[in-house]
Amino acid sequence: MKRRDFSRAAAGASLALPSLWSAAAVPGALAIAPGSDFQVLDNKVAVDAPPGKIEVVEFFWYSCPHCNAFEPALEDWVRKLPKDIGFRRVPVAFRDDFVPQQRLYYALEAMGLVDKMQAKVFAAIHVEHQDLAKGEGIVNWVVKQGVDRAKFLENFNSFSVATKANKATQLENAYKVEGVPALGVDGRFYTDGSMAKSMERALQVVEALVVQVRSGK
Repeated sequence: MKRRDFSRAAAGASLALPSLWSAAAVPGALAIAPGSDFQVLDNKVAVDAPPGKIEVVEFFWYSCPHCNAFEPALEDWVRKLPKDIGFRRVPVAFRDDFVPQQRLYYALEAMGLVDKMQAKVFAAIHVEHQDLAKGEGIVNWVVKQGVDRAKFLENFNSFSVATKANKATQLENAYKVEGVPALGVDGRFYTDGSMAKSMERALQVVEALVVQVRSGK
């Protein structure tokens, strides 16, 4: 889903993924080119991954149908990540009205509920057609999932969650994210379904970039 054209589809977001890491580890297994398959950032972005790990970031928006379609394949891919990869999600805010869903994600993260609730949030929006665009709707839905209202509100309205949401928007801008879902690697590289021609191939591009980072390139 594009920053400027929310109706434009990212190709191939729902494709099932094979096991890709073994192929990506073979030199020449995937030919990728900067400016075509991925972008090299002008300035390296700070990463949160600890020393010895290569950070991969997924930029997403809960209300994006392409992020919803990509989610099962991404989850499968994340489960198979090598130990030297540090993966994290970053909810975007192309507009101010995206912020409540940023806060939703970071409140769930603070409560240790992302793994339990991530797929449920997507399903609520895209399958059940529930309105989770604003705070009141978000809180009411979360409470129906068995989450304590007071604890969720405490986190949802906290300074910590607001700070994380602001940092997420800063990171989105630093990576020059133009649409979601999108992927960043090592604070240096950016790709998405439009550049890679599909989100399946975008993950392969990420794997090839990880191989380059490992080799010191």
